Amino acid sequence: MTEKNISSGLEDYLEEIYIAYLNNNILKGAELARKMNISRASVSEALAKLVAKKLITYNSYEPISLTKQGIEEAKKVYDKHHILKNFFENVLEISPDEAGENACKIEHIISQNILNKMISLTKFYENHPELIQKYKEEQIK
Repeated sequence: MTEKNISSGLEDYLEEIYIAYLNNNILKGAELARKMNISRASVSEALAKLVAKKLITYNSYEPISLTKQGIEEAKKVYDKHHILKNFFENVLEISPDEAGENACKIEHIISQNILNKMISLTKFYENHPELIQKYKEEQIK
């Protein structure tokens, strides 16, 4: 990896760019600013930092493109978000909105060890729905 240590703010940009990439959407800086509800100047500054880290290629007249390294890094952020959101919704039974909001905050700071344990616990719950039902029944008592 290059100079790694991507800030949580840059991770948010990278994740949004990755979502456009997954959906085969062409994304320019102005559109990214609209999607993220952030000023164009702030987006330009963040994109310059992502270019410097060799995670994207970009100039103000062309669409944003992820580099191979950018795709790998963005996928990690994107996957963390979805693992957390899935855990909150399906294991903790949190509403999708609250789950998504908290996943977005936690994805930047969670350790891989804890994330791995959450993945294991989610899989366990998915494979043992009878335990979830028993837990719910216990909570009602």
